Amino acid sequence: MIQISLALNVLILIPVTWGLLADSAGMAQAFGPDQPSRRILLAVYLAIAACSAALLLWPGGRMLVPGLLAVQGIYKVLTVPLLGIGHPVVVTNLGIVVVHGVTLATILR
Repeated sequence: MIQISLALNVLILIPVTWGLLADSAGMAQAFGPDQPSRRILLAVYLAIAACSAALLLWPGGRMLVPGLLAVQGIYKVLTVPLLGIGHPVVVTNLGIVVVHGVTLATILR
């Protein structure tokens, strides 16, 4: 499950970060206009993608995975009251939370 969660992070964040960097169509609708706040979010996404890729390649980093997934889960769940359940980013976030939750449950049992 660890590899699934980490790979999911990388597979989702590569096109999202590329789209944010390129200001692709639909990015403003989903993430707001290109402003400092969106670039801060981009930095967070790049950090998560880089950490996930590193942890996929570094077997000794397994002990760091729960922290990464827990922080992701917390911030993603917090998007629900902040943006509303109908927002497309929130819906995607909740799907990822389910996968990461299963991974955390598997690790922590």
